[in-house]
Amino acid sequence: MTLQFFPQEFGMPLATSSVTRGARLAFAVAVLFSLAACSDSRDRVSTDTSPVRMNEVQYLGTHNSYHLRLRDDLFALLANFDAELALTLDYEHVPLQEQFGAQGIRQIELDVFHDPEGGLYANHNALTLIGEDVASGIPELDEPGLKVLHVQEVDYETTCYTFKSCLMEVKQWSDANPGHLPITVLVEAKDAVIEDPGIGFVIPLPFDAAALDGIDEEIRAIFPEDRLITPDFVRGDAQSLEAVILNEGWPLLEAVRGRIMLALDNGGAIRDLYTEGHPALAGRVMFTDSAPGTPEAAFAKRNDPSDFEAIQALVAQGYIVRTRADADTVQARTGDTTRREEALESGAQLVSTDYPVPDPRFTDYQVSIPGGFIARCNPVNATTECASEDL
Repeated sequence: MTLQFFPQEFGMPLATSSVTRGARLAFAVAVLFSLAACSDSRDRVSTDTSPVRMNEVQYLGTHNSYHLRLRDDLFALLANFDAELALTLDYEHVPLQEQFGAQGIRQIELDVFHDPEGGLYANHNALTLIGEDVASGIPELDEPGLKVLHVQEVDYETTCYTFKSCLMEVKQWSDANPGHLPITVLVEAKDAVIEDPGIGFVIPLPFDAAALDGIDEEIRAIFPEDRLITPDFVRGDAQSLEAVILNEGWPLLEAVRGRIMLALDNGGAIRDLYTEGHPALAGRVMFTDSAPGTPEAAFAKRNDPSDFEAIQALVAQGYIVRTRADADTVQARTGDTTRREEALESGAQLVSTDYPVPDPRFTDYQVSIPGGFIARCNPVNATTECASEDL
């Protein structure tokens, strides 16, 4: 089996990356096995009465927002066998609350693995390579529930170990900063299997219907309904979510300050299973990257901003779009800002980066909202009544 997540994670062409990148990582691993909450006064308490809608602004987000670099010793071992692959994993983020407070981030991304019994990811088997005990000693990893990490057995370092603990970080910051601009949480359900050469890799449990229901349940265990922006909240009594956002529009920004919106990163079979039995996402917590023309369509993921005209068209029609300003550490290493500028000018409301601040090991490359704002009026669809300094 192949690592099907690599095309979207690393921006590689779908036609070639699934086999080659998956095979390389499987080979490399096989060889190897032989802050306190930050308050942010820049967000206003919810007193505005402007007619700006939540899709008429642009925010900064982070990619794999929980991610920490591999340990230096393990990274060096991986780099010895596949230096190019190791480079794509060589980035990290500060804890979530610090991202919200110090960096002005308003969109994050969390990868989740199904672990209903607990303990499936409690061992870090790569540590045998350096003669250490594989047991993590982290109590949270023994508890039942969704776990947050990037790649099992290889790239598992994280600032928050469970989905609930990550969401609690979001809620604690939100509670301490009432009236903040809405925060979007992108959730990717991961169950890809690394090809096992006989060592005994952890095999992720598949995301069936019950497991996907479990994502919603864990979200609702942290956030009450009045703190969420759900498809039902946007759609109201209408039968089509898409019809509402295209014809009536998204809620006013003043109505969603202090709230959290969640979106499912997955497409394909997992997305279809999540929408099954929930027409227009009725009863669901997360929005989905559903095809325009379907009643579930409202959010669109277009990670490559070179798809510039298509992103602008979606934004102009009324969809909320997420894109990525950089990928695979390439832009930080080269200092190339072409992709960053395309992402910002595309009008995608959610512009995700690994570099809200520069990595001092590389260049001065970083991504920020023009003007130094947490959010700015959207360059594609904002009306003349929107003023970035008032957001």
